[in-house]
Order: sequence, then C-alpha cells, then structure tokens
Amino acid sequence: MAAVESAGGRTALVIGTGPGLSASLARRCAAEGMQVAVAARDIGKLESLCADTGARAYACDATAHADVEALFGSVEADLGTPHFVVYNPSARAHGPIAEIDPGDVERALAVSLYGGFLVGQAAAKRLLPTRDGAIFFTGATASVKGYPHSAAFAMGKFGLRALAQSMARELAPQGVHVAHFVIDGGIRSEARGRIDSGDDHLLDPDAIADTYWHVYRQHRSSWSWEVEVRPWVEKF
Repeated sequence: MAAVESAGGRTALVIGTGPGLSASLARRCAAEGMQVAVAARDIGKLESLCADTGARAYACDATAHADVEALFGSVEADLGTPHFVVYNPSARAHGPIAEIDPGDVERALAVSLYGGFLVGQAAAKRLLPTRDGAIFFTGATASVKGYPHSAAFAMGKFGLRALAQSMARELAPQGVHVAHFVIDGGIRSEARGRIDSGDDHLLDPDAIADTYWHVYRQHRSSWSWEVEVRPWVEKF
C-alpha cells in the first residue's frame, strides 16, 4: 500500500470495542469518511457509539474461530472488505505465580494472543489478494516488560508483539501494513474512573487514535512496524 490518498468509502473494523481507545478509533475513522464496523462480545454497550458515528456493531468472541470468520463475512457483505483492521482486546489474570488459577491464565492468553492470531489470519487472507490494507495490534507496557503478579498479561502481550513482528516481516513485502502499538501508561476513561486532572498524566484516547491514524496514512516507503506512546510523566 502506498500512501492512503483517500480513506473515504473504505471500511475500518475495530475489534474489542469499548468506551476508551476503540471508541476513539471508531470516531476518528468515521470522521475521515470511512465506513466503520465495531465488534465486541456485548454489543449493547456500543449503541451510543454507533448512533454518534454511524458505525455498525457486530457480536463476536475473538477467541472463537467460527465467530471471527462470521464477523469478517458479515462485514464484507454489509460494508465491503475491511481495509483497516485493529485488534484491541486484552485480558488479565492477576496474582502470584504460585497461586494464579491456570484456567484464568488460559482465558487471558486466548483473548490477548490467540484472538489476535485469528483476526490477523482472517484479515491477511482478505488483504493479500489486493496487496493493500493495514492490520494493527494494540500492545501495552507488558509487551516489553513483565511485572510481578502479571505473568499472564505479560505472556499474552509479549506473544501478541511477536505475532505482529512476524506478520509485519511476512506481509509488508506483499503490500499489507502490519503495526504494533506499545501503550505505555494508563488510558484516560471516565468509565474506568480514570479522569485526567488536567496535567496529562494519563494517555488521551483521542490522541492515541491520532497516532494510529498517522501510521495508517504512512507512505509505504517509510512504514512503521512498531510505535510506543506514553504520557510525558511515564518512566521508560
């Protein structure tokens, strides 16, 4: 893909949509003239976002292969093949390594990593024939740094980063832009009780969405495969 000259009429698919970054991405894509599809396990929470942006909501468990294939099939039928696909879900299983429940870890890995593989595969199959489009993955501080009591999250995010790196090396020479974003810090969200005090100690989800959009618009002569974003007070 060369520089995206016009996004109007193209389709964006944001998977794992909630009130924070995913919603900001949906709003930004809609404002740029894209048709927007948003997916989540519970689409009831997306009603206001869809009303504001004109996005279509689809129920999907990203850890289920059949659900992911059905999602892409439905979006293709309704809006056309997604040109810009963002995988945003993640799950945590917090606790000491000697005590954490293996079932919780399995679920966390399925959401953070296996779902990313399923979505990445489904998107790649559809974008490779045209040698065009972008697949983006949302990472975290845990993508590059494991913390105590957070083994499951670190495993999932480390693995997602490896998936993105492998896909980027494979698909970029075939015209498909793959990128991974390290979100190094807390994201502001009223739904999570994270309200910025005005000093920008929290990442602004709209500002993160601006960064994703900039990378999506990059010319293929200078594609980024990974970008880190953090608030100014966050330590490296």
